[in-house]
Amino acid sequence: MNAFSETLRSKIVSLAEEGVMIGTSSWKYPGWCGQIYDERRYLTHNKFSNAKFERKCLSEYAKTFSTVCVDAGYYKFPTQKYLEDLCAQVPADFLFSFKVTDFITLKQFPNQPRHGSHAGKPNENFLNADLFRSMFLRPCESIREHVGVLMFEFSQFYESDFARGRDFVVALDDFFGKLPTDWQYGVEIRNKTFLQEEYFSTLSKHNVAHVFNSWTRMPSVAEQLAMEGSMSTDFTAARFLLTPGRSYAKAVESFSPYKEIKEPSEDVRAAAKQLIKNAKTLSSNKMNQSDKDIKPAKKRSFVYVNNRLEGNALQTISAILES
Repeated sequence: MNAFSETLRSKIVSLAEEGVMIGTSSWKYPGWCGQIYDERRYLTHNKFSNAKFERKCLSEYAKTFSTVCVDAGYYKFPTQKYLEDLCAQVPADFLFSFKVTDFITLKQFPNQPRHGSHAGKPNENFLNADLFRSMFLRPCESIREHVGVLMFEFSQFYESDFARGRDFVVALDDFFGKLPTDWQYGVEIRNKTFLQEEYFSTLSKHNVAHVFNSWTRMPSVAEQLAMEGSMSTDFTAARFLLTPGRSYAKAVESFSPYKEIKEPSEDVRAAAKQLIKNAKTLSSNKMNQSDKDIKPAKKRSFVYVNNRLEGNALQTISAILES
């Protein structure tokens, strides 16, 4: 480890001791070589091998971080072998959070090639609790000690999907009422008008976290934090993806290959600091329960940062954790 990764690791460990896990969205970025990755580990015949890097870099990532958000779970149901292969590369205390497969969260499949025969059609399995249990939770059982929060990301809904936000809330209520309660769940939405009392109270009813998200067409995380009821349960989750107003395509164009911060956002960093402070308070409250017969919940809070927020998630996290 170099000086940057050692310093970052120290801060991350200290934060984890207070019940807050911080990491990145995915980990396979060659642009991080020289920061947390040693490029020499991935040479084949003195040339950088991207295939070798993608196969092996998780173990090096885990020397700095103790958690990561697995975006790949969104695109297809994970197999038990895939999950166990991930866990074989990390220490016993490492936690993976997963985006739940969009086969559960899409109301209608976008007209995209990856959806095959489903493209452009309504999704008959939208919020299908039986399918989620069998195809997502069951494979996760074998790595349960490594699972952080399971996040349901809902793309922006249109009037043809839900005429009113309350209709979506009713569907959520029914769905979570059918799930086992001994996992950590979070909901991330992309319709700012859905951020209403009924939404937050329904999440609270089922002990589900609202996933604070910094994204193109959502209110800022600071605004979300100020909404009554947004801290919906005894842990929190957040994904800092894009600064409000910036599109995904523009961020990729501006920031690739993610070697350095290009556009720092002090407002977003301040919101992340506040969110972490709130998460520490949640953890402290659990640990200070006075009734000795009640065992404090072991739920941790999770904060994830994406390269497309400022250009380099590692350096953004380092800046957020500066005292």
